[in-house]
Amino acid sequence: MIPFEIISTGSQGNAVVLNKIILVDCGVCFKKLEPYYRDLKLVLLTHIHSDHFNKTAIRKLASERPTLRFACGEWLVNDLLQCEVPARQIDVLKSRTMYNYGACNIIQFPLSHDVPNCGWMIHFPVGKVIYATDTNNLNGVSAFGYDLYLIEANYVEEDIWEKIREKEANGEYAYERRVLRTHLSKAKCDDFLVRNCTAKSHYVYMHCHRDDDDDTERNEQCTTK
Repeated sequence: MIPFEIISTGSQGNAVVLNKIILVDCGVCFKKLEPYYRDLKLVLLTHIHSDHFNKTAIRKLASERPTLRFACGEWLVNDLLQCEVPARQIDVLKSRTMYNYGACNIIQFPLSHDVPNCGWMIHFPVGKVIYATDTNNLNGVSAFGYDLYLIEANYVEEDIWEKIREKEANGEYAYERRVLRTHLSKAKCDDFLVRNCTAKSHYVYMHCHRDDDDDTERNEQCTTK
């Protein structure tokens, strides 16, 4: 299986290292990147939310690694420039177009969120990876027979509706209603996996929902198989 390291996943920060050379999302402090950043060749960014786009860490990363490439959709270019990432290090990739980075090929694809967002398909010579979080659906996305699926499974619908009903009955604000609009349920994730996985595939449930008052570790992935 393609080597990967989940530095963090969830509302407190998101960052994954693939094959030691690619960082997907940079939503953690630079200290958490210190064991990895010297080997990186490419950073793939998805959207502007701070748990995926840590401006201080990105600024430091660009400063420490002046040859590092930052790939993104056009919606993140100005934010990268504001983080003092030189324009020469920024690659603006068009949706559903394959780009060759030598060590791998990259495809960006759109995701439905409350801000512009995308997922990534990464094709190494030894296998393929798909990464998709912070989306309401995966409509129109196909990744059959990939080796590794890093897919959001944010909530179980029955559980989150129970929380909504309980909070609203108590006159409390139910932020979970926003979660329903902006994140992927486990059922939708599982449906995507069933349609795309093969016997060789591995998957990780990413960005799993935690209550604000939950004392369990927020950044631990729920399941790896």
